Formats: sequence, structure tokens, C-alpha cells
Amino acid sequence: MPVYQWVGKNRLNKVQKGEMEAASEEAVRASLSRQRIMPTRIKAKPKDLLENVKFLQPRVKETDIILFARQFSTMIDAGLPIIQCLDILYNQQNNATFKKVLKQVKESVEGGTTLAEALKKFPKHFDDLFVNMIAAGEAGGILDAILRRLAVYMEKAARLKAKVKGAMTYPLVTLAIAIIVLAVILIFVIPVFEEMFADFGSELPAPTALVVAASELVKSKVLYLIAALMLFAFAFKKYYATEKGRDTVDALVLRLPVFGMLLRKVAVAKFTRTMGTMLSSGVAILEALDIVAKTAGNRKIEKSIYNVRSGISEGRTMADPLGESGVFPPMVCQMIAVGESTGALDAMLEKIADFYDEEIDQAVENMTALIEPVMLVFLGVTIGGLVVAMYLPIFKMAGAIS
Repeated sequence: MPVYQWVGKNRLNKVQKGEMEAASEEAVRASLSRQRIMPTRIKAKPKDLLENVKFLQPRVKETDIILFARQFSTMIDAGLPIIQCLDILYNQQNNATFKKVLKQVKESVEGGTTLAEALKKFPKHFDDLFVNMIAAGEAGGILDAILRRLAVYMEKAARLKAKVKGAMTYPLVTLAIAIIVLAVILIFVIPVFEEMFADFGSELPAPTALVVAASELVKSKVLYLIAALMLFAFAFKKYYATEKGRDTVDALVLRLPVFGMLLRKVAVAKFTRTMGTMLSSGVAILEALDIVAKTAGNRKIEKSIYNVRSGISEGRTMADPLGESGVFPPMVCQMIAVGESTGALDAMLEKIADFYDEEIDQAVENMTALIEPVMLVFLGVTIGGLVVAMYLPIFKMAGAIS
């Protein structure tokens, strides 16, 4: 159906405007009349020529989903029917891609499917965690509380992701800048000195000769070096796509000196936060573990969670298989054991997640404080070493003249 843009005045004589999907202009006018809005202008919305070009469409961000959950929760809590909530959310959505998604969700719900089933059709935007919690909320009649809990969970997960990205970004950016500076010096600066040294006619000191040789190598083989790096990246991607490759790489990542410990803490925080949120929302523990395993992001951790799931299905507790995995710290396993014995596992998991959020903050600060001097020393030694090596022949010549 076509979309119409309208402008009108409500019963308080305030100007309102919006968009409405309807069969005709008369249908729009009748719908606005039922809402006690007097239309002053109605026109068909011009078609976007690029709407079918996917890569030019706006991306649905995590903040869009969080805002959707919060607003949906508020409207459900206020007593509005689900279809009316979806209609309001659709009409006020500015993101064209998400607007299309909400339109199809609304049409599915109007056709008789549940909200969870309608959202499940869009796994790219609503993951298994979101869909299962919505299903639990619909079954228990607590959809508003579930949506609010989802929004809080997603906000905390987004903050956690931002912390990890921030921790990884600084050293990578610094290293990239260092490589670019070194490449510029070797390709453009060293050759100028090399020509000058050729006029001296004397033998170059060993450090200078090494730097000149490195400059010639980089200049003559730069395209081969770039091709080799691209080939390595391609080969690594292909290897990581295999079962064995992912198992090996993910296990090695967790053993890294500084980043490994940080990633373990992130894994614990993510596992406990997700499990706590799902259990408190009424999702069955086996189903929750299955979803958490799929979203773990690390094969070793994923296998550990599946082992826990197998153990529980055989009648064991959650704490024992977690302790045997070697991934989760003993303190976490003991706290989960206490939560299971007291019947407050969801609350205990939330407490562990809060504790590890603080641990991650501290770990990121410590890592940044450690990396800063290391990177400064690295830059100082490499660039300073190059400068000293290039000035050695000048010092040698000055000494000879003296």
C-alpha cells in the first residue's frame, strides 16, 4: 500500500504531522478523523529510488533495538494493545530499515502470530535471547517487565563491548601509526641520506648500513610485502573458518598474557549476565544455556557451556561442570553453587556479573597504563634508533675532520 504524508491540527489546535500507510487519501482522512485530527494537507510520499539497494540503506544499530524495547515496555505498561504499540513505534521510527522491519512485525501480529514468532523472522536484528525472553514474557503475562529487563541487559552488554573495544583500539592504533611512520622514513627519508652518504666515499657504520639495506628492501619489495600480508590474512580467515582452526585460535587467545585474562573476565561477565537475565525472565535453564553457548563468541567457552548443559540434563548441578572446564574461576563456581543451593541462582548470577563488570573496568585501566609506556618505549627505540643510525656517518666524518 502507498504511504501518505499528512499535516493537521488536533483538538487543542496544535499542528501535528506524520506518515500513514493506507489504501487511499480518503482512508487517511477517515483515520485522522477518528483520532480527532483535522488534516490540512495530505500527499503521497515520493518513492525512494535507492530503497532496494541494500548497502545504501541505514544499518539498524543496537541503540535502535534498546530504544524500541524501552518505548514498547512503557506503552505496554500504560495498557496499550500490542498492535497499537507497534503502529506507534512504526510511525515514529526514523531509521528506514528498522521501519520496514516493524511494519512486517506489525502485519504478522495482525495476522494472528505471536510477537515472539513475528520477531523471530528477523534474526539479524532480534537474536535468540531477545525472542525467547519475549516468548517467556507473553506466556507469563509480564511482557512489559521483560522488555524493560531486555533494555537494561542490552545497555549493559553494549557498555561491556565498548570497554573491550576501547582497550583493544589504543594499542592497535598506536602500532598502526608506528608502522606508517617507519614506512615513510624507510621509503622516503632514508634514500635522501643514502645519496648524501654515497658522496662521502667512506665505509658506512654497521647500524647505518643495516638501515640502508632495510630501506632498499622495503622500497623494492613493498608490493610483495603487502601481497604477503593480504595472503596471510586470507589464509588465516580460511583456517579460522575450520573446526580445528577455530578451536586452536580461540584456545590460544584465552592464553595471551594480558588480553587473555581480560577476555576471560569478559566471558564470565557475559555468561553470568545473560544467564541471570534469562532465568529471572522465566526461560528454562537448558534452553538458556543453549542460547548462551551460541552467543559465547569463543569456541572453548562455547564447548564448556555445552558440557554444563549436558551435565544438567544428566542430573548434575551447574557449578561442577563449570569448575571442570578450567575457563571459569573457582570463586564464580562456588558462588553459583551457593545460588543453586539457596534457590536464588538468577540473583547470584547478576551479582557475579556486576562484580566482573568492575573487574573489567580495573583490568582495562591497568592494561592501558601498562601499554602506554611499552608503546612509547617501542616508538622511541625504533624511530630514535633510525635517527641515530643515519647520523652516525655524519658524526664519523666530523670526527675525521677534527
